[in-house]
Amino acid sequence: MAKIDYIDFQARTQPIAFLITFRCYGTWLHGDERGAVDRAKYHRYGSPDMPSNQRLHSEETLELKHPAVRLNPAQREVVELAIREVCTHRHYLLHALNVRTNHVHSVISAPCKPEKVMDGFKAYATRKLRQASLMDSKIKPWARHGSTEYLWTEEQVQRAIDYVVNGQGDE
Repeated sequence: MAKIDYIDFQARTQPIAFLITFRCYGTWLHGDERGAVDRAKYHRYGSPDMPSNQRLHSEETLELKHPAVRLNPAQREVVELAIREVCTHRHYLLHALNVRTNHVHSVISAPCKPEKVMDGFKAYATRKLRQASLMDSKIKPWARHGSTEYLWTEEQVQRAIDYVVNGQGDE
């Protein structure tokens, strides 16, 4: 079966799905002890993450326009419903979704670039949070961009689903 998947992968011109992750504003800055990536030196395939740098982290913390955003249970529920609405409205196939206090993971099949999917998720979620009076209009809830991993094989899709559903730890 793995050989068939490999052959299918070679013939495939579009990924099966995407693992899309985006963070809440201010929750993971450059210099963080968990590591980070940047657009220049630390954003190449196979390269290590940017090392911890307390000075850089402190500088970025001072540059925040408002405190870091952490989603409470009501906000998390609204974000989940908004993402499900995007998927229904745009005919995306939602394989898995996990809205955490400081980030969102999803596995999605869509006939477009994953950046468009992620932008739609962020826009709908922001609008729904504000409509529900759960987020002030002056607050920017999301960090810029996020992670958009292409999933080319069924095995990659299944691993991503498992990661999103079971690999996030306790609530």
